[in-house]
Amino acid sequence: MLPQNRFDCIIIGGGAAGLMAACTASRAGKNVLLIERNDRVGKKLSITGKGRCNVTNQCSDEEFFENIPVGGKFLYSAYSNFNCYDCMDFFENLGVPLKTERGNRVFPVSDRAGDIVSALEKACRESGVAFIHKRATEVLAEDGVIVGVKCGDTVYNSISVLIATGGKSYPGTGSDGDGYKFAQALGHTVTALKPSLVPLVSEEEYCSEMTGLSLKNVSVTVQDTKKDKVIFKEQGEMLFTHFGVSGPLILSASSHIRDMERGRYKIFIDLKPALDTQTLDKRLQRDFSENPNRIFANSLSKLLPSKMIPVVVRLSGIAPEKQVNSVTKQERTGLVGLLKNFPVTVRDFRPLSEAIITSGGVKLSEVNPKTMESKLVQGLYFAGEVLDIDAYTGGFNLQIAFCTAAAAGQNI
Repeated sequence: MLPQNRFDCIIIGGGAAGLMAACTASRAGKNVLLIERNDRVGKKLSITGKGRCNVTNQCSDEEFFENIPVGGKFLYSAYSNFNCYDCMDFFENLGVPLKTERGNRVFPVSDRAGDIVSALEKACRESGVAFIHKRATEVLAEDGVIVGVKCGDTVYNSISVLIATGGKSYPGTGSDGDGYKFAQALGHTVTALKPSLVPLVSEEEYCSEMTGLSLKNVSVTVQDTKKDKVIFKEQGEMLFTHFGVSGPLILSASSHIRDMERGRYKIFIDLKPALDTQTLDKRLQRDFSENPNRIFANSLSKLLPSKMIPVVVRLSGIAPEKQVNSVTKQERTGLVGLLKNFPVTVRDFRPLSEAIITSGGVKLSEVNPKTMESKLVQGLYFAGEVLDIDAYTGGFNLQIAFCTAAAAGQNI
């Protein structure tokens, strides 16, 4: 028996990475303490994937690394040790049946993120992990060696500490950047923190006119005008808001924007991706011919949602009162072009507090990729979002949390 307040390993943060690491280390026979500042664990995990929890992505190794724009090489060892299939086996062995959906996204069959949280917490408790709900205030080290963690006036002793505190997104769930402060206080470099998987602010005010309008089955293309290069193109759902644009497509697109500059990135929305230009033009001609004396402003109700019509009419340059039988071929061609490439200019990201993921973090060259141990401080480990690793949406970020945590847990 270890003395009171002395543990083989202390884990700070009871999210995806912290719970996985605690379970792994405890199952390997270590006496583990998990410190979670909230009154319950897995607070952010329980709201991921709109409350459904996109656990991982059932893809090939090649596809996995294609979805990690920053830090992919660092993950080779951790991912090969605990890949998406290992992750799926882990949760199914805990009694959580999984299913694979569009884009190889993996969810619990129940569609309840809470089932993932409960399974992890139960596995931890059954293997003997001790939980305390306090805020860690300092990670203690002497002569470059970890000695414990301070929570207010109480010291918990250990020769191993894992920082799994998440990023700075969703601060209401407890991830407000403490892990970065601990890392810096112990001599680690923290790269610039930016929002990722985040809504975007538009230059154009017409987005706010359409606040609340959700578009389904549209195609979004993002162009970097500085490099004259398309950096993102995908079909799905998006949403107009009072500040600009949001929704699944926009969140995915945001993670491809690396160097934000006002006006540099342009979004083009294809409102009718199933129709090519010629087919759409014929559709317009058919709609116009059905009511040839109707004014243009009232002629698009079959084609567009009502909130969008005044904006499209204005941007088309066609006089709203013009009868559709007087609309010229040139005007119609311009309208088709607008419907196939509706423009939104990106001004900025929304704040980091609204992001799903924090881009940036503990510098990877200062961490051992096989063990997740610090190269600067003996006994200090990192896992999950606190590391400077970025992934696109689709279950990849949680897979990173789980595989880096499994590597740390096994090596502590």
